[in-house]
Amino acid sequence: MKRDIGRIDKADFPQFNLYNIEVKVDTGAYTSSIHCKNMKVEDNYLKCNFLDEAHPSYHEKEIVFDEYDVKVVKSSNGQSEARYRIKTEIVLFGKTHPIYLTLSDREEMRFPVLLGRNFLSRKFFVDINKTNLSFKLKNKK
Repeated sequence: MKRDIGRIDKADFPQFNLYNIEVKVDTGAYTSSIHCKNMKVEDNYLKCNFLDEAHPSYHEKEIVFDEYDVKVVKSSNGQSEARYRIKTEIVLFGKTHPIYLTLSDREEMRFPVLLGRNFLSRKFFVDINKTNLSFKLKNKK
């Protein structure tokens, strides 16, 4: 059964020890992405720094991935670019879901994470009039 999700929310990424990270629900985007910079591969490990000034414990934290691939993504301005992609887990509404995230420098963006329709389509209905439905549920517990 699909669940309602608002246009923005806060999610947890337990494998990165990141909690209450703001996410923007974006049905215009096919892929989901997370904001980071300084992406580089060393000895077959992908390294990058996650960025979110609202979360000092996460801001500029180096994260290392041993499993990743490269995906060609068409951005909102129509440009195609190759991006690193990782698989991790996201927690929304108390449930853990697998998710693929492309890594991109979203410095100009308000939200560090975008949830695209590839992730949303079989799990959620998007209600643009609502916000933080998962986060509010979590705080009731």
